[in-house]
Amino acid sequence: MAWQLHYTSARRGPTGRAGFQFVAETPGLPDGVRAGVTPYLSYRPPPDAPLSPDESELGGFPVSLLYDRVDGRPLLLRCRYLGRDYSGRYGNFFAHAVVAEPDELEGLRPAELWHAPHWTHDPAPQTVLDPLDELTPGAALDPEALAAWLAAASGPGDPYALLGHLVDAVAEVLGRGHGRVVLVADDVELIARWIAVVSYSLPVAAAARLSFVTYSADPDGAAQRLVGTTPAIWAAAQHHASHACAFDLRDGAPDGRASRFARTVAGCWRDSDFGGLDALGELAPLNDPAQEGAAALLALCRGDATVTADEEAAAAELMSRHGSRIPEWVWRDLVPGVPSMGLDLALAVHERARAAGADEVARQCSLRVTDRAADALAEASGLAAVVAAAGVAERARAPLDPAVVRASAARCTRSGAADLGEALTGCPAALKDALLDGVISGLSDAGKPERVAALTSANCDLLYGHAERLRTAPAVACAVLASIGRRSPGRRIAVTGELLRLDGADIDAALREVWGTPPSAGECADLLDAHGKAVADRPALAGLPSRTFTRLAFPGGERLAEPAALRLAERVRELMPDGRSGHDAALVQAYGKAITAGPARAARALDAITAADGATPQLAGEAFLGAARRLARRPPAFRAELLAELPDRARARLGAQWTAELPARARAGRAPLRGAEIEQRNELVEVVLRLRARGRAEPALEAWARAAAGRWLAAKQLDSHLARSPELRAALRDLLAEDESVRRGR
Repeated sequence: MAWQLHYTSARRGPTGRAGFQFVAETPGLPDGVRAGVTPYLSYRPPPDAPLSPDESELGGFPVSLLYDRVDGRPLLLRCRYLGRDYSGRYGNFFAHAVVAEPDELEGLRPAELWHAPHWTHDPAPQTVLDPLDELTPGAALDPEALAAWLAAASGPGDPYALLGHLVDAVAEVLGRGHGRVVLVADDVELIARWIAVVSYSLPVAAAARLSFVTYSADPDGAAQRLVGTTPAIWAAAQHHASHACAFDLRDGAPDGRASRFARTVAGCWRDSDFGGLDALGELAPLNDPAQEGAAALLALCRGDATVTADEEAAAAELMSRHGSRIPEWVWRDLVPGVPSMGLDLALAVHERARAAGADEVARQCSLRVTDRAADALAEASGLAAVVAAAGVAERARAPLDPAVVRASAARCTRSGAADLGEALTGCPAALKDALLDGVISGLSDAGKPERVAALTSANCDLLYGHAERLRTAPAVACAVLASIGRRSPGRRIAVTGELLRLDGADIDAALREVWGTPPSAGECADLLDAHGKAVADRPALAGLPSRTFTRLAFPGGERLAEPAALRLAERVRELMPDGRSGHDAALVQAYGKAITAGPARAARALDAITAADGATPQLAGEAFLGAARRLARRPPAFRAELLAELPDRARARLGAQWTAELPARARAGRAPLRGAEIEQRNELVEVVLRLRARGRAEPALEAWARAAAGRWLAAKQLDSHLARSPELRAALRDLLAEDESVRRGR
């Protein structure tokens, strides 16, 4: 049932007060309904209407029929202007509201109630209104009458073109869930007819969501989706209105082309094809009545060959949404249209037809998918298109020739393969090998710029997972392996082995990229263990030990004595004794002996470092510096014996290095010195004295020793240092006396 309410300005209402109020209603009105209806109760005459109308003029004021919802219940509200109220003032109106339960409007469009018999023109004399057991529409706005009206319309332009644009505008507002469409006309009856036509053009459920009002004096503030108003009101409101769309019904249709859905609706009205409207209502999704797919699917069922690719895509989406709810008549009518379908739509129809048991449609679609998938592969411009075609064929159980997939993938890859990752992920398992072979073939045939652009880090990682396939394309394999090795140091040795097994490409360039950063001593030794003499045979690898040793040597050669460095030197001497790396390995071994052996062997090793025959100069320099520093920490007796064993050239260089390592004041023979500096000076002077005792001389060292010990304080400190070695004290006096005799001789 439905409840009724009457509202107007009365001298004395049910509560005893005067003014606008509810003057009558159906008993048992649900809680909150009266308060929910109240905001809709208003009426303002058009600005160009008579200010003081008489009875004959009141009929010219527009009647407002509003449809909306209050707390989920349909609200139908009819307002009529009454002119004077009980006090003689103008502005009174009468509102007749009907609030129904939701199922009361089942199967009805609210616009059908424009001239419904239950509307009254004046307030009831009694305060109690009967409930309405049934909402009966008026006869003036039934579909047949509206179709005849449209056909006979004499207004400007094509009414069916106007209808198409109006349907599109309303559908957009419903889809957004906000905004409004404004209809402008002098005749409210004309507005009501257009609202009714639009309502019949939509599925019943969508029409139920289309709130409307046939007349509003405030179209910019109206809460309804479809709003009628007069030209005078619109002229004042449009300067600040924010409507998505407005239609002045005096001007006819706007420019532009309506959607297929809207054009189909208009065509159904032109042909009085109410079955077509019903079919659209069955197909269109409830949350989007203007979905192009409904119209496109209906067009295909009717053999329309003008359906575009975008419209087919919409039809495919529609079928995916509907699933098993596709009406049976669709399968019967679609069979002749299958040969003209595009790939996506044929697939969607195939899937739904199989699920629905429409075997003939499914079979026809499978054949169509096979043909379209082959065409798509031939026309594909990227791997995504190749995979899409393969995926569609698989879903339609239409197997593709792997050779065709391979050829298409190769062709696409030659111009770029940035989407390789997505392609591999989406490719059907049965065709993934064909896709990979095509990609690798295409990369091999591509120009270098295209190959470089395609072989991103991510793509190289993907292809490395299929390294066995890369051997047929050495140029591609080199690029992939170089990228992996450069970015993943832990894989460099394994990658090097794979590169060494390749033929016919610039392998050395790839190896240089892999080993751009010198390896550690341990990694370099592991490389030699893994690949043996093959390392020596490749110029890009043969120099790696030298680079490693040189890197370890800085600064000051300290790390050359590490076990890993000495192990590497031994391995290099075994596998590649000749060449720069072999000489550098021998130098590293000499360094190890120089800092650990007795004086005689240390001297021979240090002399070998000094000679540095065939070794890297930077390595030899740092090795000598490191050895000198390590040996400078040995006792004076050891150091003197070492110097005595060295050839003159090596002795002079070592003595100069030891002197250079002294603090500046000690090196220059100046005083005073700190404790550690005194100790360093005293020990080096002692080395000079012990060397003289062995019958060896190093002129530069002796000259420094005379200068360092010649001052009174230094002599006292040295005398104390040598207190337990009378022979060294005597040698010091002799050294200083030589300096004195030289000065006197001058």
